[in-house]
Amino acid sequence: MKTNRRCRALLAVSLNLMALLFSTTAFITTHWCEGTQRVPKPSCGKEKKTNCLNYNGNETANETNQNVVHYSWETGDDRFLFRYFHTGIWYSCEENINAAGEKCRSFIDLAPASEKGVLWLSVVSEVLYIMLLVVGFSLMCLELFHSSSVIDGLKLNAFAAVFTVLSGLLGMVAHMMYTQVFQVTVSLGPEDWRPHSWDYGWSFCLAWGSFTCCMAASVTTLNSYTKTVIEFRHKRKIFEQGFREEQNFLDQEAIKYFRERTEEERAEAGDLRLQCLHSCSPN
Repeated sequence: MKTNRRCRALLAVSLNLMALLFSTTAFITTHWCEGTQRVPKPSCGKEKKTNCLNYNGNETANETNQNVVHYSWETGDDRFLFRYFHTGIWYSCEENINAAGEKCRSFIDLAPASEKGVLWLSVVSEVLYIMLLVVGFSLMCLELFHSSSVIDGLKLNAFAAVFTVLSGLLGMVAHMMYTQVFQVTVSLGPEDWRPHSWDYGWSFCLAWGSFTCCMAASVTTLNSYTKTVIEFRHKRKIFEQGFREEQNFLDQEAIKYFRERTEEERAEAGDLRLQCLHSCSPN
């Protein structure tokens, strides 16, 4: 019983730790959503000679470069670039078409005013989600390494299960609120940011993987608590049943002893009475 309970507790701690690591990584990274943005090509100049627009058409150096588009109203999509971007809870970063690297801006500033409150609720829920995971992980570690008795272990187990379930619910709500805010921002956000195409990234997968591990840890903890309680009650029932049988056996032995004792006393009393009669009778 003790070995099985320890194995279940170790499994719950491992799942909770994975959920904590996944959620923290997702919270601080910027790959919840990623895709491409359709932006106009910049004007050609001394520092920009490729993937640009030549508005005057007089630069002979650019005429042989296939990456230079000579501006006209008939060029259509040739006037646009598709730059890569990725967005997290805090920042949205996109490829810098004028220089190497990326440029980032606050996603909170990009979100429409009507969605800022929902986004802040999502941020607060994510923080509470991580904090409750830490509390649940601490309680599970205490139950695994420092519980001195079964009763203390069951109490820690129950509290850890409650905190883990609450954290999982908060995490689910936070992820759904962020998804709603991003989808609204795609439609109503700034013109220079709106994605041409997008999909969910690896940070989003980590966030939901964290939720899955969290709920698995809570189920494992509740299962451990339930099995321990059932085994404890079963052992108590067997002990009480054995105690009753032993008590009944002792009671029967006591009754038999007192019955035999009574019969012996009666026999001794009869013998004494006969002796008294013989001694008191005249010769």
